[in-house]
Amino acid sequence: MANREDGNRAEVVGFIGVGLDNTDDHQRLTRSDHFLLVGGSADTHERMQDTAIRFDEALRKRGKTLQDTSTDEALDLLRESLDG
Repeated sequence: MANREDGNRAEVVGFIGVGLDNTDDHQRLTRSDHFLLVGGSADTHERMQDTAIRFDEALRKRGKTLQDTSTDEALDLLRESLDG
């Protein structure tokens, strides 16, 4: 989260996903508009990618950008995307 210029309101500027279960020495990195995903096994990294896709789709359905979304709403969307 970052503070806005007015200094009064925090905003979510993106998410970082880190997978720590990699055992095959393959380096995995995925970047999108709202996510930076690093590491993990193939399955873990794929789950992180799916979550990022679901989050982006949910945000698009609401007709909002991440910058226009409150911190609480962004975190709720992320939780919903994780359950997806």
